[in-house]
Amino acid sequence: MNPQVTTINRSQTAVSSTNKLIRNTYMLLSMTLAFAALTAGISMSLNLPHPGMIITLVGYFGLLFLTTKFRNSSLGIAFVFALTGFMGITLGPILNAYLALPNGTQVVMMAMGGTAAIFLGLSAYVMTTRKDFSFMGGFLMVGILVGFLASLAAVFFNLPGLSLAVSAMFVLLMSGLILYQTSSIVNGGETNYIMATVTLFVSIFNLFISLLQLLGFASND
Repeated sequence: MNPQVTTINRSQTAVSSTNKLIRNTYMLLSMTLAFAALTAGISMSLNLPHPGMIITLVGYFGLLFLTTKFRNSSLGIAFVFALTGFMGITLGPILNAYLALPNGTQVVMMAMGGTAAIFLGLSAYVMTTRKDFSFMGGFLMVGILVGFLASLAAVFFNLPGLSLAVSAMFVLLMSGLILYQTSSIVNGGETNYIMATVTLFVSIFNLFISLLQLLGFASND
């Protein structure tokens, strides 16, 4: 067999696999975003209370664990929707609280627009340039861990200043995570579209929440 032909075939196969991964990831991401918006809307219409820190963390990490465990089976898709739907439910009470403020509607719309602009801009940049951002992995992992612990401290010790600093930190971290995950999809570092979807969804969710808090503070809300 001609080595050159074999190399070309392998290259074509790799490109085909990458394109399929990109297509499946963004299709599932679109559906989960829509589903989360639906569950958030239901939560808002029913005026459900926020489940609280403990239930939120247990539900999130529990469903994330199940999604990861079954990422190579059809059950993984079910748990992706369970996870994103649950996150939508927890978002509903937060949105109701902001919408009840004088400038609430404007703040929410600005946060949504900012989140969309950042995600689309960063994704387009990586898709176009195909730059490798895998070097950011360790930094992002440490940064997210520090940010998570700092956010818990801000809640338990009622430190608004620290909470705002964490929000600003998470805007940068989630932007970096979007770059990192999109790069992994494009350059072959990530081969499972379920996990790629979860990472991008969580990035978008946290980015939106962080922008919401920062814009609310800037609007004196």
